Amino acid sequence: MHGSAAWTVVRPTTEHARVVASWSRSAEEASHWCSRAEHPFPASAITAWWEGSDVQPWVLLDSEGTPVAYGEVWDDDEEDENELARLIVAPAHRRSGVGRRLVDELVAIARTNGRSACFVRVAPDNVGALALYRAAGFCDVGDAQAAEWNQGQPVDYRWLEHPAFPA
Repeated sequence: MHGSAAWTVVRPTTEHARVVASWSRSAEEASHWCSRAEHPFPASAITAWWEGSDVQPWVLLDSEGTPVAYGEVWDDDEEDENELARLIVAPAHRRSGVGRRLVDELVAIARTNGRSACFVRVAPDNVGALALYRAAGFCDVGDAQAAEWNQGQPVDYRWLEHPAFPA
């Protein structure tokens, strides 16, 4: 990731949503990304996500202002926790450190929300995402907690927690 110091995260625009929607290359990839198996993926779905008061969407821009990654921080006041969600990296930038940069930025944003915990859920067969989150410091939650949280979910997600938040 050459020149990453000049990269920044900003709130996305409708145009960013159109770009981000194009990054999902198949219905299976969209399902891993956001549990919605649809291709081509509609930009309107992304902008609709932003309507939730607990959703903080972010796009990572490279040094030239080009979007290279997208993700959200879900701020849950009732549970006193944050969840990183719907992270995706532009296909041309995958496996280059961009995903790690996005995760680090989103964890830093989540910390400013003052919650006691930060989680991420991952489809169990999304091996690349699991490796990324673990490399960024996330650890698996206990089996009992994961089983409880997976009740009513479309799949049995792998749930991970970031240790940099107070317990």
